[in-house]
Amino acid sequence: MAQLHELVTAIAAPWVVLSPRSGQLTGSSEDGEGVYARDRRILSRLSVTVDGRPPMPLHVDERNAATHQYVAVLDEPGDNSVTLERTRTVDGDGLTERITLVNRSGREIAPQLEVALGTDLAGVAAIRSGAARALPDLSPTHLSSRDLSPAGLSWESEGIRVSASFEPHSPEGLTWAPKIPPGDEFTLVLRVSATFPPSDGFSIDPPASRPEYGPVSVDCDDHRIARWVQRSLDDVAGLQLAVRGERYLGAGPPWYLTLFGRDSLISAGMLIPVDPGLAAGTLRALAAWQGTKVDPESAEQSGKIPHELRASETDHGNGLVLPAAYYGTHDATQLWVITLHKAWRWGMPADEVRELLPALQRALSWMSDYADPDGDGFLEYIDESGHGLANQGWKDSVDSVQWPDGTIAVAPIALCEVQAYAYSAAVKGAEILEAFGEDGAAHWREWAANLRERFRTSFWVDGYPAIALDAAKKPVAGPSSNLGHLLGTGLLDPEEEQRVAEVLSSGDLNSGFGLRTLSKAMTGFNPLGYHTGSVWPHDTAMAVEGLYAAGATTTAASYVEGLVKAAESFGYRLPELYGGRGLPDETTPTPYPLSCRPQAWAAASAIAVLVAALGITPDVPNGTLAVTPAEQLPWEHLTLSGLIVGGEQLSVQWKDGAIAVVKANSASPR
Repeated sequence: MAQLHELVTAIAAPWVVLSPRSGQLTGSSEDGEGVYARDRRILSRLSVTVDGRPPMPLHVDERNAATHQYVAVLDEPGDNSVTLERTRTVDGDGLTERITLVNRSGREIAPQLEVALGTDLAGVAAIRSGAARALPDLSPTHLSSRDLSPAGLSWESEGIRVSASFEPHSPEGLTWAPKIPPGDEFTLVLRVSATFPPSDGFSIDPPASRPEYGPVSVDCDDHRIARWVQRSLDDVAGLQLAVRGERYLGAGPPWYLTLFGRDSLISAGMLIPVDPGLAAGTLRALAAWQGTKVDPESAEQSGKIPHELRASETDHGNGLVLPAAYYGTHDATQLWVITLHKAWRWGMPADEVRELLPALQRALSWMSDYADPDGDGFLEYIDESGHGLANQGWKDSVDSVQWPDGTIAVAPIALCEVQAYAYSAAVKGAEILEAFGEDGAAHWREWAANLRERFRTSFWVDGYPAIALDAAKKPVAGPSSNLGHLLGTGLLDPEEEQRVAEVLSSGDLNSGFGLRTLSKAMTGFNPLGYHTGSVWPHDTAMAVEGLYAAGATTTAASYVEGLVKAAESFGYRLPELYGGRGLPDETTPTPYPLSCRPQAWAAASAIAVLVAALGITPDVPNGTLAVTPAEQLPWEHLTLSGLIVGGEQLSVQWKDGAIAVVKANSASPR
């Protein structure tokens, strides 16, 4: 049985296929294999046999994010003259698979080709938690005669109807017996689609069209960089979804292929330089679901941006039951403001920004009205529902905030990066309000200044900011990757930023393949812990952005090189996370067994680190573009083309310490 990280993933969201390298889906309920759409496993079985035997797999050609080809030979020892080629393509509405038998044997053959299909229509949460093992298999052996016709199969459960059709049809159901002359071939085309019941709430839909990132290219003496960017943007296109016509990135297949406030905002924010329309769509989509009331069951509060949106309640097991619209995040609201500011600076049209000003005002008000329930001046959280997330920062696992001896910190928790995001959101929100003639700018600047002083007084411990304050307002010591999120926000002064950069340069945090989520020196360090020693590419990329902004170029370059090494080891498709053993204990990073791959903010990280390294900082409202590359870059030359600033397409060229900005043809935000 293959682990999730070993599966090959083809994606055109919301449709995705995860299969072993053989291409055969075996019907196992114990792993992530399957064809998925809209949080359901549409097919759990899709296997092909010839003369009653599975072919012997030879090769997988991952042509792009959506199309893969699987090549196999018939199981005849020493005879490679008959091959089976399966070309699998997903689009926003279904799956097409071309199954081709090629005869190079020199004689006519009459093989019996059989296709087996089946499904449990399990929800993704049930699959991940193991609950899907108890679900009945809706395979052909369990179907009535009306469900099996010469044209194909159909299944229906809970209002979901799955259809599978074949061309050519077969009078024998799912068996074909073609006569194939020498040098000829036989092709069977399978099409799988599904219809879903109408939703009164959130619906996971494909975009009207997928963006093409052809104009975006990289020319660098390190050829790995171009391959990393190309593969990442291919995945970005495949991960795109839409709600009410607004594009956003689904976080990652198969578990998180929907709208997540934090994930979608960070990913879209990183990609603003090449796809500003994605950020605009994400901002509008989340604003439409901004909280309007106080509901402890869903963690909704007025002005709050949601954590995740699905079509129905989701039971993740172990007491974690989340409503369809769940608001248990203490950072997505600030990140929404920060992303709006970045989009505006890069050229989001003024009328589109103006339409979002009411949502901006509500988001800012949430920080002072609801995010600080005990009134101590810090933003802290606690799960009030009893069935929600215990931790509500990006590290949302139960053990992510712990003391050096491994003891779990007691909530309410005030995370350090949540304060940094709040400071940045207040300052940047004030700038937008002032530019558009709205009231409140002075108030939010004063609010931010006060937060900055309180943070300096309360969070610093052992020469660096603690990961959090616990329920007793004690700083939770122990170096962690959260420190990287403070840099570049303005919460720290330059001297403090240098002290944080020194901590991040430590070998206890730098694995050689990225930033460990928790220092090796901590008792609770686990290189395969979800947030307690693993490496997350987006986490490293955000630290890189901050390190470059703080002028810590040597440390930043070290982390960039680590990400590139990791990308190379994963075929330039970085996973959600991977192990943190690091150099010199391993030469390539250990995969994390349940990691999503591709994953939105991992894919977006490639653009983020290049833009940060080149120091590209536009201010379209004020008519300026600053390009200040780092003093030390790990390359001899770098050209990043296809950037969009204020609707104009640009290339930034760096070579021998000199910078050139070249304007291309006019480009509309996509």
